[in-house]
Amino acid sequence: MKNLFQLREDITFLNFGSFGACPKEIFEDYMQWQYLLEKEPVQFITRNGYEYIKKAAIALAEFIHCSPEDLIFVPNPTHAINLIAKNIILRPGDEILTTNLEYGAMDKTWSYYCEKNQLKYIRQNISLPIKSKEEFLAEFWKGFSDKTKVVFISQITSSTALILPVKEICAEAKIRGLITIVDGAHVPGHIPLDLSDMEADFYTGACHKWMMTPKGSSFLFVKKEFQGILDPLIISWGYDSIAPSESTFFDYHQFNGTRDFSAYLTLPKAIEFREKYAWEDVSTSCKLALLECAPKLFNELKTQPLAPLNSTYFGQICSSEIQTEKPEQLQRLLYEKYKIEIPIMRHGLKNYIRFSFQAFNTEAEIDFLIYALQDIKKQSNLLF
Repeated sequence: MKNLFQLREDITFLNFGSFGACPKEIFEDYMQWQYLLEKEPVQFITRNGYEYIKKAAIALAEFIHCSPEDLIFVPNPTHAINLIAKNIILRPGDEILTTNLEYGAMDKTWSYYCEKNQLKYIRQNISLPIKSKEEFLAEFWKGFSDKTKVVFISQITSSTALILPVKEICAEAKIRGLITIVDGAHVPGHIPLDLSDMEADFYTGACHKWMMTPKGSSFLFVKKEFQGILDPLIISWGYDSIAPSESTFFDYHQFNGTRDFSAYLTLPKAIEFREKYAWEDVSTSCKLALLECAPKLFNELKTQPLAPLNSTYFGQICSSEIQTEKPEQLQRLLYEKYKIEIPIMRHGLKNYIRFSFQAFNTEAEIDFLIYALQDIKKQSNLLF
């Protein structure tokens, strides 16, 4: 199915998890929106764009099961979390509970605002490998105290590629009277997402990863009772609007100056693409193939899975710890010599290599990755 995408034929592309890849049909839709923008720029930006974005929001809301009035589009989840962190109302000494598995940019965001506002960012240690959901939850809640006010957590982690039991965490947090903020960057189009069945107060996800829209297309969901606390990062025409919509949340945040928002408008086409090619079935096949291939990599690297190797913890991405003192150089060597696109990421004191399995990937490509690692071992001291 690689011919559906625009990826280079000479690259073994095992890094769909970072930025996705936009299929030709969706990208063509994207270009049509851009052409329309250039043909009628004033009408597009100041008038028709409102209706275009609302239609995209309705399509996305139906896909993730929430009200379109509770959604805004943002360029990426980092933008969304910054919006929340800048505005959330806490007192000096209050604590934000998270894990030690979170995305680095999010740790930086929360660390910045916690230092600025005299808050504490509690990165609760999670033992790896995870043995069971129950043990994970028990270990996570050891970080709770009477000063805890907010829970921030990824539904799928970045470096370790683990699916975490976010629904259970949100339910327990509600009982404890905590605000819940979920980073679902890797979730939409990857694993089922039903916001009507999750107690998250804030949820952000990327559409340009597994929903395969063009880059810079993400969303922020906010429960109505919290929408009023979010001042926009940029004050513009939506504030005190002369032509307000039915949603102040939408007005304040959605239009903040001249920009090309065409990427957001491809959501209906992206959902249509998934239906056309029965992408749920494609995704299921990829997940099964990943579970079959992953042990080869673990065996080669002489390590164990970071959790039980099943669909509870893994989707279409999987990480393995890798013993190397030079992860950046190893990643570049894999790309430049072997034409393998794959991330090798530092996380704390450890390094992880993460592979994605998308519709066009094959077991032979995993075998080629293993061959490349073996070849590098013979020729250099980058590994072990």
